[in-house]
Amino acid sequence: MKITKDTIVTITFRATDAQGKLLEDGKEPRAYLHGGYNNTLPGIEKALEGQDIGFSAQLVLPPEDAFGVRDESLATTIPKSEFPPGVKVGGQLQGHDDQGNQQVFTVMKIKGDTVHLDGNHPLAGQTLRFAVKVVDVQPASAEEVAHGHAHGAHGHHH
Repeated sequence: MKITKDTIVTITFRATDAQGKLLEDGKEPRAYLHGGYNNTLPGIEKALEGQDIGFSAQLVLPPEDAFGVRDESLATTIPKSEFPPGVKVGGQLQGHDDQGNQQVFTVMKIKGDTVHLDGNHPLAGQTLRFAVKVVDVQPASAEEVAHGHAHGAHGHHH
């Protein structure tokens, strides 16, 4: 079966950054609903379109096809007094960006009474390398399409 819109694709992948640092070891298969549902990176979905079980590829994804280009407007500072006690570097919190959209922010540093936050994905702006292998392709169920993600063994569980 070919990978097309509304198929459940199970892949293994090994991911590294441009310097070769391992980000994902690829040992656990992952299933996703293919076809523009934002369940995998755009560059991976483009590379797998029309392929079949057993297909493998070495991909180099620029930021636009991976986690996006850094958006400096998502980096901000907030007075430490606005945080609950125990705020730590690396901690995450949900907030809203300037347009009112829900956003996850990571605490990047705490300098004096100021907390520096970043709403970008930690890998935004980076070129990433993937070794991808397709291990299964199945038609998606009506429920999976309605929910917009894969269910089952290597997908989302409700």
